[in-house]
Amino acid sequence: GSEMCIRDRIRDVQKLAVENSRLGIPLLFGMDVIHGYETIFPIPLGLSCTWDMAAIRESARIAAIEASADGISWTFSPMVDISRDPRWGRTLECYGEEPYLIAALGTEMVNGIQSQGVAATLKHYAVYSVPKGGRDGNCRTDPHVAPRELHELFLYPFKKVIQNSHPMGVMSSYNDWDGVPVSASYYFLTELLREEYGFDGYVVSDSEAVEFVESKHHVADTYDEAVRQVLEAG
Repeated sequence: GSEMCIRDRIRDVQKLAVENSRLGIPLLFGMDVIHGYETIFPIPLGLSCTWDMAAIRESARIAAIEASADGISWTFSPMVDISRDPRWGRTLECYGEEPYLIAALGTEMVNGIQSQGVAATLKHYAVYSVPKGGRDGNCRTDPHVAPRELHELFLYPFKKVIQNSHPMGVMSSYNDWDGVPVSASYYFLTELLREEYGFDGYVVSDSEAVEFVESKHHVADTYDEAVRQVLEAG
């Protein structure tokens, strides 16, 4: 038979969750909708080169319409990291190296996505895009970033987009800063994000960020302890 499309799969799973589970709570389906869904637009680095704010907002709006039609209500976009090391393999996902421009584009992306009732998620919070030596993932990324650079460069787009367009989500990154895993940092997730920036949405951890508190950063002895640290951080 023909392969079932994603919309039908989501509908079937949603039906199970609502009608055949104890609590009947609907599921929230999220996806990396980065530069289009069915209609594909240029990569983020290409979009940023246009400097065309209306076109960028429209591309996000179209992507949200198409994703929503398939039952996706949550996008892991936009990425507002600052890319300044060409060795890093995810440069193409960034909007460039200039904090003001990245904040402006991130604002348009959030406005476009959320105009359709789909949640936008700023990522990767924080200081994710400058791993030592451009390496990522399987090592402690250990960004060598001074406090002034942290606030004036790497945190600036997050702060501005949160204040400008109120994204529903923020993704906490799996790296550390100054020896502390960001996803287990009360300073990053509560004092800065919620108390100073005024974020009132949902924080989702990046892939394995919670597990890494134990397995990579080694500041928790067990996975349960890692979960406790992350929850208490915010």
